[in-house]
Amino acid sequence: MSDLFSQAAHWTGQQCGRASVFMAAVALIIAWAVTGPFFHYSDTWQLIINTSTTIVTFLMVFLLQNTQNRDTAAIQLKLDELIRANQDARNKMLCLEDLSEDELKKVKATFESLAAAPAAAGRTTTERVEGAGEGPQAAASAPLRVTREATRRLEGAQHG
Repeated sequence: MSDLFSQAAHWTGQQCGRASVFMAAVALIIAWAVTGPFFHYSDTWQLIINTSTTIVTFLMVFLLQNTQNRDTAAIQLKLDELIRANQDARNKMLCLEDLSEDELKKVKATFESLAAAPAAAGRTTTERVEGAGEGPQAAASAPLRVTREATRRLEGAQHG
């Protein structure tokens, strides 16, 4: 059942994202508006568009959520592969999506302070940062430090 829904959601999402489908929806709304005088703008005439748009919106919420979940999972896996393949990256960053909101705020604040430090010194750099401890909890709460080796390599690259 899940695979069938996923396939249907993917196909429907692809179709709904086309310009021709958008133009058909606009044409349908224009046709509905043009028929207003023929139906004397009755309650039934209004109910038709209200019911139709409500049903479409309700169903699209589920399709959009399915598409968003799939896209997010794919992006996360791609980022995980890049982190895993990069020798300078910290593997602790692989599970950041599993951290609590407070833990993510701590990690973000750490990176903001690291980004601000070179700017305050009048230089723009990218430096390798290492955290103490293991696992995603430690990555969020451990103090981070710039390694001497990374600083030497970075300064040598800037002057060389």
